[in-house]
Amino acid sequence: MKKKILIIDDSELVLAMAKDALDQAGYQVVTATNGIEANRFIFSKDKPDLIIMDIMMPMLDGNKKAKLLKENEVSRDIPILLLSSKGEAEMRQLVVEANADGYILKPFTPGQITEAVDKVLAR
Repeated sequence: MKKKILIIDDSELVLAMAKDALDQAGYQVVTATNGIEANRFIFSKDKPDLIIMDIMMPMLDGNKKAKLLKENEVSRDIPILLLSSKGEAEMRQLVVEANADGYILKPFTPGQITEAVDKVLAR
């Protein structure tokens, strides 16, 4: 059974690139353009095995959404990778603050995003 990945980003280009890379790696991928829209996947009976979430989004920043998800009994066990073009040091800090499981820097290659997902799901 394919692992289900939810990608949340307000950029259609980023969504398309990440989805294509992960589809080719054999994952089932669903996308959302903001954290509110993503709730229909996160709080369904068929919730994702991993969430990749952009930090800078309208309505609710990804790091704040990640923190809320990690505090919620229903979603706390879903691994989260933060996605951003911020620097490494800032990303490490945001991962700690949000209790996320890692990060991916933009721009990313198909190999980088696949490797990050494989690494988290192997835990």
